[in-house]
Amino acid sequence: MGIWYCTRESVKSALDEAETARSNAQIDDAIEQGARDVEGLTHRESFAPVLATRYFDYPSQTGRPPSWRLWLGHHALLSLTSLTAGGGTQTITPAQYLLEPINSGPPYNRIEINLGGSGSFSAGSTHQRAIAATGLWGVSNERTSIGSLSGSLAGTVGATASLAWTTARFGVGDLLFVDSEAVIITERTFVDSTQNLGATITASEADTTIAVSDGTGFAVEEIISIGSERMRIVDIVGNSLTVKRAWDGSQAAAHSINADIYALTGVELARAQAGTTIAAHSASAVVYRWVPPGLVATLNRAYALNTLLQERSGWNRALQTSQDTAVEFSGRGIAKLERDVVARYGRVARTRAIV
Repeated sequence: MGIWYCTRESVKSALDEAETARSNAQIDDAIEQGARDVEGLTHRESFAPVLATRYFDYPSQTGRPPSWRLWLGHHALLSLTSLTAGGGTQTITPAQYLLEPINSGPPYNRIEINLGGSGSFSAGSTHQRAIAATGLWGVSNERTSIGSLSGSLAGTVGATASLAWTTARFGVGDLLFVDSEAVIITERTFVDSTQNLGATITASEADTTIAVSDGTGFAVEEIISIGSERMRIVDIVGNSLTVKRAWDGSQAAAHSINADIYALTGVELARAQAGTTIAAHSASAVVYRWVPPGLVATLNRAYALNTLLQERSGWNRALQTSQDTAVEFSGRGIAKLERDVVARYGRVARTRAIV
């Protein structure tokens, strides 16, 4: 599983898909394929912030660029942690370099030596891989707070911790940051909310008010489960939840007072993602969700939807054009979205030739 630009939940919502393990696996495969297709379309490594070290040849080896300007090629730089030259023998300090273009970046497409200082790029024993730049690489580093740890999280793969979510807007495939560690949500699970139903409700889908002891323990758009029925919270007023009954393919049922309420707030995480290392985190550490660029997220979702619908028709989707004829549906309505994404984020592909 690589980094995705949309979540499983966003695709399921667009399809009005009920929760099943089979459909989840199929949807995950389609999103993965779509994410890689978006990167291929735009000639980008990744849109997400990835911590890595990139190596570059000494810039004036070909005789064309000036020796003080390093073009980053298809690598998009968000921030720089360290910069060395001379094959690692020379450290270039932040005061000695400039990230450009300053007026429109990040992301930056080049690093220049500050000609007003004493820094310089050097080749060392060879011009190959003479310069090493360590930092965040990608197109966007927008993050939003979605909660905090309510207990410490150990720096081991199997460690668990509780989280206090301030929003329900997270899903499978989301890239999260806790301190300096990046993690990916690989699955969501129901956990006991520790609250119980405050009043009996009937099996009618019109019976939409759920009484709880503390409404602040829930969030709008959160999915809850009482018995085998799932419900989606659409509003919270005091200690009353307004819900959409029979959610996600479940059936409306009568529930008695004091019935347990479970919330879809448990997550399974892939630790140490996007170039980061696993680390221990203390209680109250803030959890941030990386926000993919809107156009990119929409195109990733569109690719996934088209793949899923084509697979379910045996790649033979058709539109009725008259009473007697039908034409294959190819998903070409995506073309306008592709053009918009390329115009905003596309890089020029290298021209290859055999001589």
